[in-house]
Amino acid sequence: MREISAAQIEETVCRLCIEANRHLPADVCAAVRGAGARETQPLAKNIMKDLAHNLDAAEELQLPVCQDTGMAVVFARLGQEAHITGGLLADAVNRGVARGYTEGYLRCSVVADPLRRVNTGNNTPAVLHVTLTEGDALELMVAPKGFGSENMSRIYMLTPAADREKVIGCIVDAVRQAGSNPCPPMVLGVGIGGDFELCALLAKRALCRPLDQPNGDPFYARMEQDALEAVNRLGIGPQGFGGVTTALGVAIETYPTHIAGLPVAVNVGCHVTRHASAIL
Repeated sequence: MREISAAQIEETVCRLCIEANRHLPADVCAAVRGAGARETQPLAKNIMKDLAHNLDAAEELQLPVCQDTGMAVVFARLGQEAHITGGLLADAVNRGVARGYTEGYLRCSVVADPLRRVNTGNNTPAVLHVTLTEGDALELMVAPKGFGSENMSRIYMLTPAADREKVIGCIVDAVRQAGSNPCPPMVLGVGIGGDFELCALLAKRALCRPLDQPNGDPFYARMEQDALEAVNRLGIGPQGFGGVTTALGVAIETYPTHIAGLPVAVNVGCHVTRHASAIL
């Protein structure tokens, strides 16, 4: 049984909160720069150039890429042969988030109650998802989620009669309703299957998959590409001013579902779709 200290988890989460907010993943940076090269309209091309310059400025000045530094979503994959010492996993994660957001001078955006909206002052609590796995390691991913895009996300509870094209239609519908609100170009995580809450979690996880890594199933890899092309044909474009790049990528994750249903969730991310990972 391998021991992992709560203090080590806290320190790692603190670092990942700051890192994720200052540095976009390489695949997202490459997609932003590549989209700028493909745009033909002068305004769209200039907007993409500004977005790329913002990424460079954040890197150079060690500042957040976006003023909305998000609600801290933490994915933890805990090996069954690992034992956490010195406290609870959730407490260690929340202490790390609190430190990361205060020490990193990141905007604190979490309120303690959804209706009696008083800011907690340190961006806690985090949204923590724990999966038990083989082995004795703890893999942590911090994915700060801004709510300009989160508010545009949708769940569709379809019937089993819905086919591939109907699901793509739901993805396009979600983007059409979102318009310019989520600061396009967007990244779209799509969950298909499971039940009401699992399809949403699948969509959230899909957002964290690298844009240059298609679904391992060729059927869904082709569906991702077809959905991306359909979304980009909407012409919403960068920041909603028109263009060929409404979305940078579509990632689909699936799970078995009930014979009577077909849940579909579309989790919308902006061009600052962030995450940082570490293995302890």
